[in-house]
Amino acid sequence: MAETRKGEVTFKGNPVELVGPKLNVGDKAPDFASVGAGLAVVTLADTAGKARLFNVIPSLDTPVCNIQTRKFSEELQALGDSVAIYTVSLDLPFAQQRWCTEAKVENLKNLSDAHNHSFGEHYGVLIQGLPIPLLARAVIVVDPDNTIRYIEIVPEIAQEPNYEPALKALKEAAGAA
Repeated sequence: MAETRKGEVTFKGNPVELVGPKLNVGDKAPDFASVGAGLAVVTLADTAGKARLFNVIPSLDTPVCNIQTRKFSEELQALGDSVAIYTVSLDLPFAQQRWCTEAKVENLKNLSDAHNHSFGEHYGVLIQGLPIPLLARAVIVVDPDNTIRYIEIVPEIAQEPNYEPALKALKEAAGAA
């Protein structure tokens, strides 16, 4: 059975339980197998050699997730292909693509963790105990050597993350700072 942690995150003020390990800066990023565009399986190795930002959200169809994803898309446009930007949620790939089309967001890749919760469990952001599973709001930066350079698990799901430290860490990991 997977490790669980309680007390790090609240949902509408109520503590929730996270499934998976507590990761820290300096840890090796765990591999995962989530679903991307065209229902292709995506793993950490698919962007080997690049700095990566994982924008982890409960659902693109909620206001805070919408704001957060647009903000990262706008802020990171200048970095182009030198980095990989992923939005990870339990939304189905079709819903993720619809959101990107409607929002005119083209510089990030979506990962659906709906099928097997691989990302959520390996990165310690899967919430259990709610009527439906969700991912905790988090931002994770992984450098080209697969080392975690920044991680924030937002304490209250309804709040936005701290953008500036995440952006700074990604730019440093990409050598663009």
